[in-house]
Amino acid sequence: MKMLLFFFLSIFLMGAVMMACGGKSGNQQSKAPEESHSATHGETPQEVIRVTIFNEYIHERENEFVRKIYPQGIHGAIASYMKNEPGFIVRTATLDEPEHGLTEEVLNSTDVLMWWGHAAHDKVKDEIVDRIQKRVLDGMGLVVMHSGHYSKIFKRLMGTSCGLCWREAAERERLWVVNPYHPITQGIGPYIEIPNDEMYGERFDIPEPEELLFISWFEGGEVFRSGATWHRGKGKIFYFSPGHETYPIFHNMEVLKVLANGVRWAKFHGNDQTTGIGGCYQVKEPLEKLSEKDYKTGVLEHPEEFMQK
Repeated sequence: MKMLLFFFLSIFLMGAVMMACGGKSGNQQSKAPEESHSATHGETPQEVIRVTIFNEYIHERENEFVRKIYPQGIHGAIASYMKNEPGFIVRTATLDEPEHGLTEEVLNSTDVLMWWGHAAHDKVKDEIVDRIQKRVLDGMGLVVMHSGHYSKIFKRLMGTSCGLCWREAAERERLWVVNPYHPITQGIGPYIEIPNDEMYGERFDIPEPEELLFISWFEGGEVFRSGATWHRGKGKIFYFSPGHETYPIFHNMEVLKVLANGVRWAKFHGNDQTTGIGGCYQVKEPLEKLSEKDYKTGVLEHPEEFMQK
């Protein structure tokens, strides 16, 4: 009888232990999603960058050969890639839209403007160029591609002719990375090889770049400063030369990667509380108390815009 009682007691205890272990294991599993959920909340939020891509959209409509390469337009090809970049909010604008699609509302809600132009630089209205220049000086980034070097806005911001020499012979181009430490060249190897492109060669009449990122070699022997940056006011400017309309260069993943890097770099991250950038500000109240003066000035004759605080 004692043996039978001991046997049932042993079975009871073993069952209790197994239930306890099973319950403990179940509690651990139920916590796993909570830990994962917590880690997700702990990640840094992706920065939002509002990108506007301007393209004349002339060659693609008038030239059947170009249209086959870019059925959605050059702007469409670039936009289809940029829309997959984390945090990018992308819109496009073309020459024939009212105000070229670059209204004050559009530009004021644009962090970085990308620009491609070639056949109609002179058709871009000066008041739109003024508007873009003001936004760049106020902090909007500008990424200029290929023949955009001769656009009104790029020439105005550079202050030079931005001329160069060229040859269209479907030449091989090798863009050498000469600054591998810059954010724009991240994710790129030592060079980018493009099978066919229009040759751009020196002398490229631009101000001395603040940062030279790429130098191109063409199979005809010419070289070219093909990737460079500048600051104008609060705005950052990146010029990248590949991208003639008769070649599928804006389907090249490395070229698009560089452009996306350029957009991220060009977004303003500086101190927007500083004065003296984009205007002349009258400081009526000094930080420190001024000493008494025995010198009397006449009537202030500064331009009205300088008198704004």
